[in-house]
Amino acid sequence: MIAGALFLSACGAKWETAYPDDINPDVSKGWRVVAVDVQVPKSLSVSEANTYAPDADIVWREDPYGKGSRYQQVDAIITDAAKRGAKVLRGGKPVKLVIVMQQFHALSEKARYGLNNAGVHNIVFTAQVFDARTGKPLTNPDLIKADLVAYVGEQAIDAERKGLTQKVRIIDHVSKVIKGWLSHTVDVRGKFSRSGR
Repeated sequence: MIAGALFLSACGAKWETAYPDDINPDVSKGWRVVAVDVQVPKSLSVSEANTYAPDADIVWREDPYGKGSRYQQVDAIITDAAKRGAKVLRGGKPVKLVIVMQQFHALSEKARYGLNNAGVHNIVFTAQVFDARTGKPLTNPDLIKADLVAYVGEQAIDAERKGLTQKVRIIDHVSKVIKGWLSHTVDVRGKFSRSGR
């Protein structure tokens, strides 16, 4: 436990929720997202190691192991979040939202229940909007960081009793990030310091 805590302290970093202001809200308010395509490349590494900071692109434990691949599970989570965030657009032009995952690093069991005041959900992807009829890109592929402070220890247990699981919190956060990026009607961008990931 001491070694793990020291490791996480050494890995302390600045985390952020960030996305560019490339989309003009006066234009995007005329869009309506009719399709969401989330891609989770098989080149991303997956870890099932129950360590404090597994070395992988995808670390996800809340869905049962073997109930679909971790790639499929991440796809479902981000698709749900993106659809919720895109509901803000109710215009007449049908568009398609394409998301390509780069990192989805939630907490291992050991980190979630063994840490105190540490832990981050580290979520990174690119997002791009296309004309749903012609396939023409309407935006560049923007890099989006959707890091979120993770609940650990007693805080995690209390949150779970209230239904605030990792999945619930991640979907809620990423949906707000997508909403802000597409429409600028909310702004959840910000930086924070936290040990571990």
